[in-house]
Amino acid sequence: MKKVLSFDIDQTLNVAKTPIPEEIADLLIRCLDHFEICPISGQKFDQFLIQIVNPMLERGVKPTQLEHLHLFVAQGTQYYRYANSTAKKYNLGAVSIKMTKEHPYAKYNENNWEQVYNFPLKPEEVAKITNAIETAAKELGFWEEDKLKKGDEIIENRLSQVTFSALGQKAGTEEKYAWDPDCKKRNQIVKRAKEIAPEFDYEVGGTTSINAITPGMNKQFGMNKLLKELDVKKSEILYFGDMTQPGGNDYPVVQMGIDTITVRSHEDTAYALRGILGVID
Repeated sequence: MKKVLSFDIDQTLNVAKTPIPEEIADLLIRCLDHFEICPISGQKFDQFLIQIVNPMLERGVKPTQLEHLHLFVAQGTQYYRYANSTAKKYNLGAVSIKMTKEHPYAKYNENNWEQVYNFPLKPEEVAKITNAIETAAKELGFWEEDKLKKGDEIIENRLSQVTFSALGQKAGTEEKYAWDPDCKKRNQIVKRAKEIAPEFDYEVGGTTSINAITPGMNKQFGMNKLLKELDVKKSEILYFGDMTQPGGNDYPVVQMGIDTITVRSHEDTAYALRGILGVID
C-alpha cells in the first residue's frame, strides 16, 4: 500500500514556472488526507511556496493538512516541513505574507516552515560550476543574456546546487517551451561543462534548466533522505515525473526501483490522481 505520493514540479504539477492550477491544488489537498505529499524539484524554497503552497492556501488547505506536505528542495538536498504548533524558522523575504485578521491565510503561519536539513555547496564549488556552465554556454552560442528581464539571472546559486536557466526565471512560458524542446542545446552544454569541470554532475530539467551538483546529490539522494525522514519503504512510494528518461532529472528515481508514473503534463497527473482518489475516497 502506498503511503507517499511524490512529485516533480514543472510540467508534472503545473505549466513550467507558474502556480499549480486550481484542479491540481484541490486534488493535492484531498490527497493530504490520505498520503504524505512530497514534491521534489531542483527549485529553491521560495518557488515551492509560490507555485505549490500559496495556490493550496487559496483553495482552502488547512494548517493541519500542511503537516503532511514535505518540501524536498534542490533535488532533496534541502528539506522543509510545516510544524503547525511550532513558531519558527524561515524568513520568506520577498514572498512573505503579512498576517492580518482579514487575511484569508490568517490561521497559516509562515514562520512554521522548518528547515530540517541542508547540504550547501562550498563557495569554491559554486565558482567552478558557474564558470564551467557559463563558458560552455558562451562557446556554443547559447548564452542569451540580452533576453533577460530586469533583475533576472541565467545562473543561480541555490545553495546545494547551481542552476542554469537559459532565459532566466522570469521569461514567458511560451519562450521557455520553444527554446529547447528536444533538450539538444542543454545536452551540448552539459557535455562541454563536464569537460571543463568533470568533478560535478549536470542534469537537464524543466524547460530551459540545467542543475549542477556534486556527484550523488541528485534526486536519488533526495529520495533516500525522504525514506529516512518519513520512515517508509520504497514500495510505499509512488512518484510522478516528466523527465524519467536516461539523463533526465527524474531518472535517478527510476533507477532506485521506486514505482514511477511518467507524465507529459499536469493534465496527466490530474487524471492519475482522480483515479487514485476515486478508489479511496
